[in-house]
Amino acid sequence: MATFFFKAVAADGKVRSGSLAGDNEKAVARELLTQGLTPVYVGVAPKGASFEIKLPSFGKGKRRDVLFFTQELSTLLNAGVPLDRALTITAELTERPDFRFIVLDVLRVLKGGSSLANSLTTHPEYFSDLYVNMVRAGEASGALATIFERLAEFERSRDDLRGFIISSMIYPALLATVGLCSIVVLLGFVVPRFATIFEGSSMKIPVPTAIMLAASQYVRSYWWVAALALAAGAAGWQAYLRTAAGRAWWDRAKLKIPMLGDALLKAETARFARAMATLVANTVPLVQCIAISAATLNNRTIARTLAGVIDGVKRGEGIAAPIRKAGVFPPLAAHLLAVGEETGRIDQMFARMADIYDNDTRVAIRRFTSVFEPVVILVMGVMVGALILSMLLAITSINEVAG
Repeated sequence: MATFFFKAVAADGKVRSGSLAGDNEKAVARELLTQGLTPVYVGVAPKGASFEIKLPSFGKGKRRDVLFFTQELSTLLNAGVPLDRALTITAELTERPDFRFIVLDVLRVLKGGSSLANSLTTHPEYFSDLYVNMVRAGEASGALATIFERLAEFERSRDDLRGFIISSMIYPALLATVGLCSIVVLLGFVVPRFATIFEGSSMKIPVPTAIMLAASQYVRSYWWVAALALAAGAAGWQAYLRTAAGRAWWDRAKLKIPMLGDALLKAETARFARAMATLVANTVPLVQCIAISAATLNNRTIARTLAGVIDGVKRGEGIAAPIRKAGVFPPLAAHLLAVGEETGRIDQMFARMADIYDNDTRVAIRRFTSVFEPVVILVMGVMVGALILSMLLAITSINEVAG
């Protein structure tokens, strides 16, 4: 056995430090957990200056962490592992130190006497209202393992759709970037070398060539102005989108973009339906389901219209009629929900609706990229072709003068 120095966070939030004997760091960390302490550092005592605790910074990868957490708990709980032990194992299996701290803190709060749902609410940046309410429903019904299985499927489906959209847009974006960079290189480096032919010459330069040379001169002399304007424009745009009015305008505008707007609407419909199917199937009250599902949407314009749906449900109109009246989702959605109300299987209809619009989103994205890619190629080809044509006109003029 060896003695290890530790720093840990107690249930009251205060930092405790000291030394503890154990076979290794993991054994000491487990012992600290049994004492109700969340280990932050276990190892050799630092020399010299006092040991400073640096809490982790939570950046990217939150969705992946939550998906991993959900899948691991689903597997362990279905295997009959007790909840506290399942959380301990999940913390040990987590590769990211940042998220390990989160899992251990959830375990600390749980051991302090809170429910798992309340423990998860201490980290709202990771666990959404939908997630917490699902866990709370699972605890109330005694079917926590099943709930985590459904949550894992929900997170996986949402992540798959998001990944498909991003991967589908990478190639068109890369194509546009490469084309733009090619034009900048031509104007900034190739055309200036070509322009030396006309230095000291009294020959009349063709109009297309003169335009090309002027554009090249502007790029070389004022590129920094364009860069600053682009940076200022991007910063201003981001600042505008952070305002309520700016976000509302942009959310409305995105839905009106030809082809892309249709894809975005279907993606939001699929997201809403998937959340509703998960919540309704676990007996969460319908009004609460709609409010939580609305909060998962990226488009605030669509989310705000759901307030009218909630009012309709409260008046006893069901859900199909208020959604049809809101007119925000595609018409098929209301028809599916009407059938669900008639058959008493509205959770299954929401699940079916999510599958339909998942597939429709993929088709719409493919349709958009199949049109966007040729347009980008055509525009870039025309611009590069115009530059080459201008050079050829100049060369032809020189030959005519020489002849």
